Amino acid sequence: MKLKLSCLFFIFSLSVFSQDTIQLQPKDSLSHWRNKNKVGFDISQIAFVNWSAGGNSAISGLIKGDFSRVYTKGNQKWVNELIVRYGLNKQDGVDLRKTDDLIQLSSTFGYRKDSITNWYHSAKFNFNTQFSNGYAYPNTEKAISRLFAPAYIFLGVGTENASKSKHRIFYISPFTFKTTFVLDQTLANQGAFGVTEAVVDSNGLIITNGKQTRTELGFLFSSYYKKEIAKNVVWVNKLVLFSDYINKFGNIDIDYDFRLDLTVNQHVKVNIGAQFIYDDDIKAKKQIDGKQVTLGPKLQIRQMLGVGLVYTFLNHH
Repeated sequence: MKLKLSCLFFIFSLSVFSQDTIQLQPKDSLSHWRNKNKVGFDISQIAFVNWSAGGNSAISGLIKGDFSRVYTKGNQKWVNELIVRYGLNKQDGVDLRKTDDLIQLSSTFGYRKDSITNWYHSAKFNFNTQFSNGYAYPNTEKAISRLFAPAYIFLGVGTENASKSKHRIFYISPFTFKTTFVLDQTLANQGAFGVTEAVVDSNGLIITNGKQTRTELGFLFSSYYKKEIAKNVVWVNKLVLFSDYINKFGNIDIDYDFRLDLTVNQHVKVNIGAQFIYDDDIKAKKQIDGKQVTLGPKLQIRQMLGVGLVYTFLNHH
């Protein structure tokens, strides 16, 4: 009796939130803090053996965290949030590649004149960067981004409208400083991410190094909307618009992020989303004929689909 293996196809996908905690204070507590922690790890794997349709075996992993600390007392509110993500992918015959990379810290302090109004006088701080080098694959010799290259800081004052009944928050700031950091001198010399590039002589030798920072003063608008649009379907929208007063006012940097959270049951959830970024200070790079070529600014798109197991518990103290 002969046994012939003609084909084998195997897929494994796992998405687990290892912890999702919300710490609420009882009414008689002296603390005014409300804490939320969410840590997750996703892993997916696909393997082929003699598969007639063809395909490459691959494994992917993503670790993510979302931590928030909210302080409320009287008419004061201070909201702090840290979001981190890092993902990798490995395919047969292809080097390990990064699929996601984010460090994002935000802090907003607001004060309103009474407990009825939804309008707050607010000050906002945002910081964004990444963990590791980024590449224009398949080129892995020249990094196109690094830790703190770039990094962005937004610092401004304005007004915020927060309405629980309308499920939305929007913030308007006529005075926001945006500072871009490129703390890698090689990238700074190239003028990456809008900083002033190096001055070179006719032989290409550097006379003056490129600047590692760039500061802009402009108008910032941001909005957040979260609502259950159907049973067990939650729609989340984030939009950030920024325009510099000094350089090309009216030219708008756009960062739009939307997500659909679908609840299958108490422990299984599906996330579908996409992010769109346009910033004319960010020039796309592409591998052409074995060389890394700098192109003009392009619309950046990131799409996401995740299926996961979720475990949630409340911790009262």
